[in-house]
This record gives sequence, structure tokens and C-alpha cells, in this order.
Amino acid sequence: MEQFEQLFAVAGVLMLLGGSLYFLRGKGMARFGLKTAGAAGARQLQSIERLPLTPQHSLHLIRVYGRIVLIAVSPGGCSVLDGSAWSQSTQEWIQSGDERTLAR
Repeated sequence: MEQFEQLFAVAGVLMLLGGSLYFLRGKGMARFGLKTAGAAGARQLQSIERLPLTPQHSLHLIRVYGRIVLIAVSPGGCSVLDGSAWSQSTQEWIQSGDERTLAR
């Protein structure tokens, strides 16, 4: 009899835990899943900054596989304006928030 009480108590706690994870996952406050060996690395696509020029035109600075790419977006499409290799100086410049142009 005592074993069944303990079993039901453990099952109840696990159901409460599962229900709270399900609720938090629905609100976007919790994520869970298995990571594969390929997904263990850093993100390969990252939006660094967006600069709106007009309501329909903007510049996007993104990092793709270790390269920084400047993309112009307009109603007519997208254009790659500049692409450079990702370096330590580039990373420091982005983190500092300096608005000077990058010297290559």
C-alpha cells in the first residue's frame, strides 16, 4: 500500500513538471530538445544591425558563416553591397558600437 502512495506521489510530481514545461513552452519561456553534433556549434546566421533609410528601404548588416555582409533591401529586391571576412577587429568594432567606418 505504501509503495502505491509513493508511486502516485512521484507520478503526480512528474505530471506537474510536464504540465508546467508545456505551459512555459507555449508562452515561449522554456525550450527543450535534443541537440545533434552539427547543431552544437555557434549560430551560422546572425543579424547584427538594421538601419532603416525610408519606410521601404533599409540596410542590414548580417553575419553568415564567419563573413559580414551588408545588404540593401528595397521593394525591388535585395542587393549585396559589401562582404568581408570576419576578424577579431571587426568583432571588437561591432561590440563597441563605434560609428566610424571600418578600415580594412
